[in-house]
Amino acid sequence: MKKSKKNGADDRLTKRLLRLQVNGETKEVATEVSKTLLEVLREDLGLTGTKHGCELGECGTCAVLVDGEPVLSCLMLGIEAENTEIVTVEGMTQNGKPHPLQKAFADLGAAQCGYCIPGILLTAKALLDEKPYPTRDEIRQALAGNLCRCTGYTKILQAVELAAKEIP
Repeated sequence: MKKSKKNGADDRLTKRLLRLQVNGETKEVATEVSKTLLEVLREDLGLTGTKHGCELGECGTCAVLVDGEPVLSCLMLGIEAENTEIVTVEGMTQNGKPHPLQKAFADLGAAQCGYCIPGILLTAKALLDEKPYPTRDEIRQALAGNLCRCTGYTKILQAVELAAKEIP
């Protein structure tokens, strides 16, 4: 096997075949072991709904669900996601229909530039999956790690409340 020029490392040691469960489908991808889950999702699997934000775990833009819990994909290695169920914003749509959260955000104009919205949607989904009728304060607390530069958060909070009423 040809040696890589990068640090003299053998390619076998820097790449690995990952088998991931993403949005209900099994995906296999050969990727570098040092890639974050964010990079694997966007660059290797083409799921660009998950956004690059601060890459420091401070903005929530890259949030995805891992086994139903919001996770900052910029802080998790792709190899750590094996044997878990990953849901990205692309996986929220069911049978071609938007999730009630997606519909409520669109109906109320809760997204302006939209960059932070995938992380907010998934974080809100985890909240509603755990607590179907949260209070405004519980919604605020759940979304506290998601920063939005464009809105005053009022429409976002209203959209989560509206979606809670629409979810069976």
